Amino acid sequence: MEVSYAELAATAVKPGQYPTGGLPEFVFAGKSNVGKSSLLNAMAGRKALARTSGSPGKTRVINFFNINNLCMFVDLPGYGYARVSRAESRKWGCMIERYLLNRGQIKAVFLLLDIRHDPTALDRQMLEWLSHYGFDIIAVATKSDKIKRSALPGRLKALRESTGIKDILPFSSENKGGRDELWGIILEKISDSTKLL
Repeated sequence: MEVSYAELAATAVKPGQYPTGGLPEFVFAGKSNVGKSSLLNAMAGRKALARTSGSPGKTRVINFFNINNLCMFVDLPGYGYARVSRAESRKWGCMIERYLLNRGQIKAVFLLLDIRHDPTALDRQMLEWLSHYGFDIIAVATKSDKIKRSALPGRLKALRESTGIKDILPFSSENKGGRDELWGIILEKISDSTKLL
């Protein structure tokens, strides 16, 4: 997928700040420091579309990125950041829940998991919540370049067993492994949604 246009369309903490226009939205969720911003930059073919940081917890709003006027990539704040107060964490939770439950053009939620580690309790909680509300969930195992190629099948098997998700896509922001496959999923879902119109 060639991305010729990629821009931050909106930064929101409440519904009145969400972008208008009705483009299909693809949500990216995951714990802090799982590699969301790096993945978004790799998908868009940009170095700094989404701000990356070595320290977790930088994204505290919902960011909407317009990609080719075709769809929106929606970057949710990472969960599980220890230095955030409980009150702040609850505020983020309410903001995210309000967005997810009231935004009709969400086509899928990409749940990002670090391939090197087993899912955390918060990962499982997010997965259960998304499943409960019937979201189309696609699991993405980030940082696949950080492990030996020979270890990849074993780690994917472990993630499949711990999440109950049959298909988990390995992804590397460094070498762009998994980028074409992820774009294939997105384009298929856009195509499916236009057929329903």
